[in-house]
Amino acid sequence: MTMTASASPASAHASTSIVELSAETFDAQVLQAHVPVLVDFTATWCSPCRALTPILQKIAQEGGGAVKVGSVDGDDAPGICARYGVKSFPTVVAFVNGREVARHVGLTSKERLLGLLRAG
Repeated sequence: MTMTASASPASAHASTSIVELSAETFDAQVLQAHVPVLVDFTATWCSPCRALTPILQKIAQEGGGAVKVGSVDGDDAPGICARYGVKSFPTVVAFVNGREVARHVGLTSKERLLGLLRAG
């Protein structure tokens, strides 16, 4: 069975929640996105990463579809981390029109993350 975007309950909230990214979905969800994307490179064992999650969720919810927030688990997708030179968690990378425009390493504020998007 093939699920379309309208048939998937998770996709109905894609613009208001954090999108889990994988090697298979990264290019389509991030590089081909029609809106700016914040990608959180994270790990389940990382305490600062867990502290950053509610901030990213708030950005996704308040963005109203004007920004996408995605998450890459570095343990599950080391190839994506290597591709973007991510060596520490959390690292948040801002993409605009398919290219990296800014990044921040470590725990930070909502305002700083939104500032990454304005860099593009």
